[in-house]
Amino acid sequence: MRLFFTLLLCTFALTLFAQNEHPPFTAAAERMASYPQRQALAKQSIVNAIEFRNVGPTIMSGRVADLDVRPDDPTYFYVAYASGGLWKTENNGTSFEPLFDNEMVMTIGDIAVDWARNTIWVGTGEVNSSRSSYAGAGVYKSTDGGKSWQQLGLAETHHIGRIVLDPDNPNIAWVAALGHLYSPNEERGVFKTTDGGLTWSKTLYIDEHTGAVDLIRSPTEPNTLYAATWQRERRAWNFVESGPGSGIYKSTDGGESWDLLTTETSGFVTGEGAGRIGLDAVKTENGLVLFAAIDNYNRRPKKEEEERKLTKEELRSMSREEFLKLEKYLLKEYLQQYDFPERYDADKVRSMVEKGEIQPKTLVDYVEDANAMLFDVPVTGLELYRSDDGGQSWKRTHEDFLDNVYYTYGYYFGQVRVDPQAPDKVFVMGVPVLRSDDGGQSFESIDGDNVHGDHHALWINPRRAGHLILGNDGGVNISYDYGKSWVKCNTPAVGQFYAIAVDMAEPYRVYGGLQDNGVWMGPSNY
Repeated sequence: MRLFFTLLLCTFALTLFAQNEHPPFTAAAERMASYPQRQALAKQSIVNAIEFRNVGPTIMSGRVADLDVRPDDPTYFYVAYASGGLWKTENNGTSFEPLFDNEMVMTIGDIAVDWARNTIWVGTGEVNSSRSSYAGAGVYKSTDGGKSWQQLGLAETHHIGRIVLDPDNPNIAWVAALGHLYSPNEERGVFKTTDGGLTWSKTLYIDEHTGAVDLIRSPTEPNTLYAATWQRERRAWNFVESGPGSGIYKSTDGGESWDLLTTETSGFVTGEGAGRIGLDAVKTENGLVLFAAIDNYNRRPKKEEEERKLTKEELRSMSREEFLKLEKYLLKEYLQQYDFPERYDADKVRSMVEKGEIQPKTLVDYVEDANAMLFDVPVTGLELYRSDDGGQSWKRTHEDFLDNVYYTYGYYFGQVRVDPQAPDKVFVMGVPVLRSDDGGQSFESIDGDNVHGDHHALWINPRRAGHLILGNDGGVNISYDYGKSWVKCNTPAVGQFYAIAVDMAEPYRVYGGLQDNGVWMGPSNY
């Protein structure tokens, strides 16, 4: 029992320490200044002349973050990878050319292309917020199709969710910046430039834990923009992926000022359970229609039971205020059920929560492996909402829950796309990619046998019905029949290896653990 008590005390102490300690991050200015030093040291290195060769064991494409396709020739497009840089194809994915190999960072969150002016904007730092979503160094711009690049600031944003360009004015652009993943910071929100990226003004800011994750421009009103904000905070041992800072904002003056649309009376998800939001808009015969996909982290309605009990599922997402309203007998029964030491009775634990010494979730962390949370938590998950009045009111498009799409890690997805020529065709991305042919009332998976799971990017051809280009954790797929069949286009060797090892065989063999692509082994003389 003494050991049991010691472990419990350590758990509470570590939780309290974690809540109050924020190790300092490396400032962007220091990171940027160190890059020339790194380049100089590399040139002076005694191993600088060593030539590297590809040892396989196969070409494995990595996680696609975004796509941008030439409107008048869709065989020409750019692919941005989460940690593999930017690549270009001019032959419909048969071959690719890298364009971003010599820059300070390889991690990308979003790209935007001004095809008329051969100009590419790159927002660095993947936005999907997993442990392997590495920080970037702000915005980069190329005016010669990717041959050369200029860094344009916003380096402290770390993770950029969207870049929107003004097609009529090449000097105007907007950036949705999510901000630091592991630490609070103020350089997040929506930024606007009117001089081609030389200077930026922050026009939408919520707080140091809430950034802008998505941004769209109205197809009917050029000065109207919609921004999705997301409150999230990651630690090595925990991730808070929702909060009251998440919401949808609207600007009618070109992004200079913003109004919150998703109030408590709007019909949209608000409060502690509001997670990542993805946006899209489509012009219809009846006007503008907005779609918003949200990771609803609120608990699903509990099935009625004969006897009321406090469960781990409730405690995982319970707020401090909700906990303090609990009946004493419920907490007492929970502590007895999981054999908490007698010292930690209902009154003691309630006092600790009230003082902020622990969170309600701590009572779950103590008795359960945190990894089980990925699949066992009965959260609502993916929901799709629609607005027909410019975002003033919202209605969920479907009656049933959308199971097996987000699970409990909707922070990793958050994209919705609508066919501009067929507004009832709506696509949402998660572990599978789903298509609806009735405006979101019902869905079917359009994954294929040659399509990897975990989807992050989709381009819908506005000139050819059925033509899709899809980006996921396995690379790029192309369809010409709305996802009934797919072609795989994965020649870039940009697989994300988490770890590598070798054995003592002769010749030795190389082993590599990939992100969501298993462990591979091959000969060193490949």
